[in-house]
Amino acid sequence: MSQLAGHLLVQCLIEQGVTHAFGVPGESYLAVLDGFHAHRDRIRFVTCRQEGGAAFMAEAQGKLSGRPGVCFVTRGPGATNASIGVHTAFQDSTPLVLFVGDVASDARDREAFQEVDFAAFFGPSTKGFAKRVERIDDARRIPEYVARAFATAMNGRPGPVVLVLPEDMLTHAVEAAPLPRVEPVQAWSDPGSLRELRTLLLAAERPLVIAGGGGWTPQSAAALQRFAENWQLPVANAFRFQDTFDNHHPQYAGDVGLGINPALARRVRESDLLIAIGPRLGESTTGGYTLIEAPQPKQKLVHIHSSAEELGRVYQPALAIQASMNAAARSLEVLTAPPTLPWGEWTAGCHADYLANIDPANGGVALPGPIDMPAIVHTLQRLLPEDAVLTNGAGNFASWLHRFYRYPGLARGHKTQLAPTNGAMGYGVPAGIGAAIATGRLAFTIAGDGDFLMNGQELATAVQHGARSIVLLLDNGSYGTIRMHQEREYPARVSGSALANPDFVALARAYGYAAERVDTTADFEPALRRALAHPGGTVIVVPLDAEVITTRGTLSAIRAAALRR
Repeated sequence: MSQLAGHLLVQCLIEQGVTHAFGVPGESYLAVLDGFHAHRDRIRFVTCRQEGGAAFMAEAQGKLSGRPGVCFVTRGPGATNASIGVHTAFQDSTPLVLFVGDVASDARDREAFQEVDFAAFFGPSTKGFAKRVERIDDARRIPEYVARAFATAMNGRPGPVVLVLPEDMLTHAVEAAPLPRVEPVQAWSDPGSLRELRTLLLAAERPLVIAGGGGWTPQSAAALQRFAENWQLPVANAFRFQDTFDNHHPQYAGDVGLGINPALARRVRESDLLIAIGPRLGESTTGGYTLIEAPQPKQKLVHIHSSAEELGRVYQPALAIQASMNAAARSLEVLTAPPTLPWGEWTAGCHADYLANIDPANGGVALPGPIDMPAIVHTLQRLLPEDAVLTNGAGNFASWLHRFYRYPGLARGHKTQLAPTNGAMGYGVPAGIGAAIATGRLAFTIAGDGDFLMNGQELATAVQHGARSIVLLLDNGSYGTIRMHQEREYPARVSGSALANPDFVALARAYGYAAERVDTTADFEPALRRALAHPGGTVIVVPLDAEVITTRGTLSAIRAAALRR
């Protein structure tokens, strides 16, 4: 029995286990929208307010589920708006499939209305967007293309795939059935490499694990924890993968990323064996390629990654192992450790350094103003449920969570951190809303004023679809990160970083969120308790002195140091 190709496409998504698709509707894929209507009891199309927000929601779902998040947009402006989510998925190694409604086949290559060459725009040659870009010209091959997109998004280094849908193709009558659900392929460590890793461990005195990247599950995170315990290894998490290893574990060493604990930075440099499990070791995790020098690290480096193409691309490791995270961690947990190990004090010292770093009294000056941000993060730690999803976009405001919040490890059963390693502003609000829609768990977002206004319109999406998120909005009237760098490089010459903001409380209420302003630290806990008890979403606006620019110092101190130079 024949059906519209657009309906077949939706059936293929259902077969792949997709329950939510995020997007902004477009006339180029009306037949797919009709398919969502026909199958509305099995799959939900979440109507968003801007394609960038929709792509962030899909990326968040991909991070949380380990299977591709799905986003639908129309051609031209819709696809280019969504590109920020594709770039985020690429750098974060998140499985994602972006479907783009395109011009009709008979209008192609004439610069038709909103036409873009998507293979050129998103293609692998960009080295930063999609793993694969394909156009479906034959409706009978929809099942093949969808299955391949899901396999490509999940296998090797996870990432985004773009499928282009000519408008006329979607209206063809077709007789075809979906292909079965695709599962990711597991690449296993070879026994010889594991024996070599054990030899390197036995020769080490100051080993350190750095865990992160995509492809982790609760099971693989639990296996990583058992490996670390067996060998008494200190474990640090890569930039914005802070929930890979439990922050409460006595062997946790902290996060290796922007604003790194100086003591941990010294530990990375002093280590004689770095074991990187999962991260691609990008610029933020390596301190601009200085903590771990490229291309030849001073430390012995063991790099375990799911993609053969990633191994040896930037760093020449002493040992490279291609393995997916589930397979790698399960192999490592059975690697036999000797009865005694020489680095017990080293591991205890790494954890002690971490505990000292989350003590607000260490490493910084007294910060001005009536808001004590470490105390506010401590309140979050006490009151948020353990399975809450914490999200943020990009800006210095995120450093309060990154330094002081102790993320439960993925081994406890839930991914709890959603944050863009590519530094995409505007990620936190839609990611939290997407997480709430997809999982029903509480989503808590921390945002700056500039960050919030990138995608604050998605509060309307949350209200429309019954999602609940709590947003802590820190308002300092500036693009704070840029202002900080200006003061370091061009002190006392402020340009382009000041913001004139709306009344955020009134704005949030206009969207249908509850909202209130908190001016003192003591007022925050009652406000958070009200937000937790409220059945809908809440925005808590906290005005923050612009002087409170980092977790370790003030804007004036940065300016004074620059002027002395």
